[in-house]
Amino acid sequence: MEQQFAAALTRVAGRTVVVLPFDPVAVWGTRARFHVSGTLAGRPIRGALVRHETAWHLPVGPAWLRDTGLALDVPVPVALQPEGPQADALEPDMAAALAADDAARSFFEALPTFYRKNFVRWILSAKQPQTRAARIAEWLQLLRAGQRER
Repeated sequence: MEQQFAAALTRVAGRTVVVLPFDPVAVWGTRARFHVSGTLAGRPIRGALVRHETAWHLPVGPAWLRDTGLALDVPVPVALQPEGPQADALEPDMAAALAADDAARSFFEALPTFYRKNFVRWILSAKQPQTRAARIAEWLQLLRAGQRER
């Protein structure tokens, strides 16, 4: 899942970005949004990927850039991976429920990590199997309705 490559910080459309040398759709699957975490020149970084014309970018904010002292156009090592619980790594009953519902899966994969973790924690906290099954059913309804939390 983790992608490692060398890239330089550059300016695109007025923003400082890391241009990805790969297509995240081809590597991680189709999603509405890609939230990633990893390292840039050995420093932790996280954010949402943005598509600009023909390439995917990881925007780098001015404060992060200032605090790291990295310069533009100097290649540095980058390691990125999807952030948070991934649909294919969930418990079998949860993964099967998402696999059977394309709309719910698509919305789940587009959610920021915080919301994905909260849903997973809520379902896993059920003590009884019937409670867990009811929570999974409610989870799918919430996802289909485009709700980030219950």
